Formats: sequence, C-alpha cells, structure tokens
Amino acid sequence: MSRGIRTRRRVLAAWIAGMVAALTAASAAFAHVERPSYFPDPAPDTAVTPAAGGGVPKVRSLASSLKRSAPGNTRVVCQPGSLKRAVRSIRRARRNGYEIRPTDRRRMSARQARRLTRLNQLLAQRCRYREIQPAVTASGNNDRVVVMPGIYVEPTARAKPTNDQSCNQYRTNGDKPGEEGTALSYAFQANCPNDQNLVAVIGRAASSEPDPSPPRENRHGIPNAGPCVRCNLQIEGSGVTADDTVIEAGDVTKGNGGPSGEGHKKDVAIRADRADGFVLRNISTRHAGEHGIYVHETDGYMLDRFKAYYNRLYGTLTFASDHGVQQNCDAAGHGDSGLYPGGAPETGQQRPAGTEERLNQKIQLCDLRHNLAGYSGTNGNSVHVTNNKIYGNSLGIQTDVVTGAGHPGYPGDSALFENNHIYSNNFNPYDPDSDVKPSFPFPVGTGLWIAGGNHHKVRANHFYDNWRRGTMLFSVPDSLVCGPGAGGNEQAGCKSGEVSTSHYNRTFQNRMGITPDGRLDPNGTDFWWDKFSGSRGNCWFDNQSLARITTDPPGGLPDCQGGTQPEQSMGTGDPNEQELISCVAAFESRNFDPEGPCPWIRTPPEPSESKDGSPLARHSFAPPATAASAPSAPRRDFIPLGQATCSDWLAEDGAGKAALAARVQAFAGGTVNTGEQDVGTGAVLSPEEANLLFATSCSRRYAESFLLYKLYTHAAAFAHRR
Repeated sequence: MSRGIRTRRRVLAAWIAGMVAALTAASAAFAHVERPSYFPDPAPDTAVTPAAGGGVPKVRSLASSLKRSAPGNTRVVCQPGSLKRAVRSIRRARRNGYEIRPTDRRRMSARQARRLTRLNQLLAQRCRYREIQPAVTASGNNDRVVVMPGIYVEPTARAKPTNDQSCNQYRTNGDKPGEEGTALSYAFQANCPNDQNLVAVIGRAASSEPDPSPPRENRHGIPNAGPCVRCNLQIEGSGVTADDTVIEAGDVTKGNGGPSGEGHKKDVAIRADRADGFVLRNISTRHAGEHGIYVHETDGYMLDRFKAYYNRLYGTLTFASDHGVQQNCDAAGHGDSGLYPGGAPETGQQRPAGTEERLNQKIQLCDLRHNLAGYSGTNGNSVHVTNNKIYGNSLGIQTDVVTGAGHPGYPGDSALFENNHIYSNNFNPYDPDSDVKPSFPFPVGTGLWIAGGNHHKVRANHFYDNWRRGTMLFSVPDSLVCGPGAGGNEQAGCKSGEVSTSHYNRTFQNRMGITPDGRLDPNGTDFWWDKFSGSRGNCWFDNQSLARITTDPPGGLPDCQGGTQPEQSMGTGDPNEQELISCVAAFESRNFDPEGPCPWIRTPPEPSESKDGSPLARHSFAPPATAASAPSAPRRDFIPLGQATCSDWLAEDGAGKAALAARVQAFAGGTVNTGEQDVGTGAVLSPEEANLLFATSCSRRYAESFLLYKLYTHAAAFAHRR
C-alpha cells in the first residue's frame, strides 16, 4: 500500500471518528427523540370524500368558508379586538400596500379592501372560539378553522405539562439501539397532543397496532395508519397578511425578533401529523423551542403565505411527507434553517421499481434570510427549490446526509435547485452577540453545499456576493451514518464501509458573481470540490461569469463534455479533505471558537474587484487570466432559450442581439417530428424581420419578461401562413 493511500485512510478514519462523536452530541442536544418515520402512501385515500392526499391540496378561498354548501364545517377563532385589528390592517394596506415577503410588496384596491372588511365582519359574528386548539380538536375531515387577527398564545395548551409522566406509556423505540422507550410515537401525539405542541392537528386515528420494533428497513407505507379523522383540514388567518395572525410559542414581548426560541413554552408552534390534505395559510409562527410548523408523515399539504420567525431550529419541518408545496413565505432567525423538508420520499433515482420519477415537494417564492441556513434537506430526495430569494444567511442552501442517521431515504438524491437568487450569505451567527443561536458549524459566506448526495441538479441560479464560495460539493462515507462506528444504526441504502455519496451531481447554466441587473459582484470562489477519491460523475458546465470562473481545486472542474459524459469525472483525493477534518472538533464540541481550527465559523473577507470590472487575484490558487479564460465582454449565450426574455435582448449590443436572434431562429426553425419520422421544419423570419420584431415588441416596458422564443414562433407562424 502506498504512503499516499495510507495517509488518506488515516485522515478519513480521523474524520469519521470525530464526526460520529459529533452526531452523538447533536442528537443529545434535541429535546425529543422522534419516532422512526415512514413515507405515506402516495395514492389518494378514497375513504374520504373528496379523497385525501395523492396530490397537492387546493387552497379554498376565505369567502368559501361562509358558504353553507361547501364541504365541511367552519369554526371561527377570534379575540376581543380581532375585528378592529383586521380593519386597521386593511386600512394600512389600502394606504401603503402590504408585504407578502420582503421582496414581494403588493397593493390593495378599494374593492379588495371592502370585500375583506365585509368578510371579517361576517366571520366575527360566527366566532365561537378564543383559542385555536379547541377549534381544531372539534374539527373533522374537510373542515375549516378560520383564525381572525390576533396573537394566540394558547393558554390552555401552553399550560399542559411537557414530558408528562402519564404519557410515557406511548413512547416507543427509536432508530438506534439504546433508545427503547424514548421516542415519541404517533400514539403519543394522538393521546398527548399538547405535550410537545402548542397546536396539534392529529389527522388519523391512533391504531391499536404497535409500531414495528425494530423499525422496518423499507420505509414506504405507514405500517399502522388509522383512518382519517382530520384530513383535508384548512387553517387560515383572515387578515391581510400572515403578520395579522400569529401563533406565539414563546416570549410575546419579542415580537418578530430574537433570540431564537426565546421564552419557548412548547417545542412546536403548530403540528400536522398524518394530516393528509392539510392547508395552512396566512399565519405566522414564532419562538418555538424546535420548529414553527411541523408537517409529519403527511401526503398532500400546502403552506401558503406564511411567516416563521425565530423558532429555535426550523421555521418549517416537513418530514417524510409527500405531495407538498411551501410558497409565498418569509423565514428568518432560525438556528438550523428557515425551511427543512427532511427525509423526503424516494421518488428519484431510488424510487421503487415500476414507479415514475417525480419531484415530490416544491418550495417557491420565499425569502429565506438571516438563518444559519436558508434551506436544509437531510436526505432531501426529489425536492424542487425554485424562484426563491435566499440571502443574509450563513449558508444559503444545504442538502446533506451527514445528520441522516435514522432519516429515511438515504442517501438523498435527485433534488432540483433552479432559478433562485442565492446571494450575500455572509451572516455570522457565531458572533457572541448574535440573535440566532447556531446548531452546527456551517461555512459562513457560502451559497450552497451538497454534503453528500447524488444526482442533484443545480441550474440557472444566480450566485453572487457569497464571500467564501458559491457552491461546495463533498462526499460523506457511509460509516458516518450507519454501521458499528455510527452507534450501530442500520438503514436502507447505507452500507458501512462504502462511500455512497457524492456521485452524478450536475451544476450548470448558473450565473456566478453576476447580479440580476448584470453587475459584477463576485463570490470568494465560485465552485469548491473535495475531489474525494472514488467520487464519480460530477460535472460543472455552461456556467457563466462576467470574468472567469474560479474553482478550488484550481484549473477548472470536470465539464464532462457538457454533462453528456459523466464517466469522465472521477475524484482522486485532494488536500481539500483536510478542511473538512479541521471542522470536526466544532461539530463534536459545539464550541464555536473563532480562534479554533475550523475556518467556517470565521467571516471571510469580502472579495475585491477592479474598477474596470475584472476580478483581482483573490486566491493564491487562481491561475492568471488569459485571452481565452477572461473574455473582454460579457457572454450571454449561456442563457437557456426557454428563459431568454426581452430584458436579455435589451441588455445585448448589436452583435449580441444578432447572435441571440440566430439562436432563437435555429430553435424555431429546427426539424419538427412526431418521434417516429421527420415531418418538416418550423417557420422562420429573416434576420431583418426578427430584429424588427424584437426591437418593436421589447421596447414596451411591460414586455420585459416576454419570452423571446414565444414572440418569434407566433410571429413566424403568422408570416408563414401569409
């Protein structure tokens, strides 16, 4: 055996030993051990009419809650001043507009104001509850709970004891040996709903069948799911925004501020457990000891127009849940992450035989800011993260297997991160005065990392002003997660002694160090890879910068011939592994000493740029720019034709406009076929006609987002018919 191989193995052994100790320390830090979880049956439950699950539930309008012909009953919750609060909020929104999230501000018309005022007046007349939990408990399948403006501290639920001894009979074994009688089973949640939760939506009856012991290795299908009792339940605030209706699990005097989990009385603000078809809309959660919104083993959920502030760990945790959407949200102040779809179902590369590949959950149109991580997904299988603004965190996006012991779906695969703005993630929560208390040592100044995962796609995002790195990719040996070295934990897909991650990840068509308006705002390094020995199929291609892409290791990363030949990419081992090892002590001890060996917890310096827009030498490993590696002018040919808009056209000079028009023409005039034989070509315009079309159509201000190929194909088809 060569000296180099022996050295790498000793380094790896040290990393594994340290990280295993870290994971043990991490599990001890949490207040409760959750039950071994299973993916719900993705088929609709037709025992309920309409069926529950099988797809993302539709949001029912607030007005429909007053219709007697609508399915289900409506229960209204209010406080003595709720109507006055609603009227004041509507007046402010009419006068000044209102905020869905910091980057989405809207106006309210006079008609909308009158309509919402009238709805709240009618709802106030029907109000019979002063707390949310009694209204939920009284509800059944297809019912509605409308919560009028106010801050709901839920005094009755808040007074229920936590870790009630009388509830111990419902505890069950956990995923690891030695956890017998420690995990909170579904029966625990059903029989003691407010032990852990301020508001609990228990969707199915508790079964008399005990949880499997030991847990099943195959986690597809809940083994003892009872019949629906609160499926298709919708809970919504009746105010203008989520700010009007607040579920407060901690110190009400802190408002929307920190510290994280301050004064928490319960670990979860609102929980939906096995609650297929669950909808939560227009509500905020604050200061829970663990999670603001917790959706567990649920098939079909919609979280819309919600806000989550300063819960101790996660703004939302949607664990082992399917057919879900989180949208139009704001999440800030969390010690782990703003949104966390953990243990997502295996619907990607590891899907069951005979099933089609699909994305099982979507996160869109959210601001994720001022958290340790904006987004997190341990074993994040087939989650679609798109069109979000992710900024001001320590780490923007992280998907990992490092903390995946016991999480179903190992290893995570097939997530899609696209069309997000991931920028300025330079917040340092390790500062002693930080109002966010971090749970892990994540690398301050980083846009995204894949800490173990396969077949993930990172495409068409903007990464800029992340002072350490745009993206990071590294492998995680299975020994960290399963086997004797990881506390004896065993789970499907994890093979102790092997390295199941990170393979076949693709990073492409991203704009690195470029702001949406086209300015240079560089990352510290654009792409970082540990180049772990044996990792295969990872490709970086068609990414673009205003200057040159910077990488570590230097000299560029495998492009695999534009992603078509992933076999060209193979990790051979690299000194970058040493950086990972240096942060083991921080994982193990939770001692986030800025003077310690782990560089991640120190804020990196801001990258510099010269006045002419070309980057300065920011790293010793960066090769000098050449005529081939540093284009003199921005290249925009990397813009996917399906996304090119009038804004892109207007940003080009004369030659750039001609080149973009030529690409559109090549696309529109390509061969049309049925899949069996060619049947002709698409209609095209002359270059002069195309230039006139775009110059005329794109000159209008409202046309900035028009897609060029649609303008072209419609005009060409019309001209061709003539």
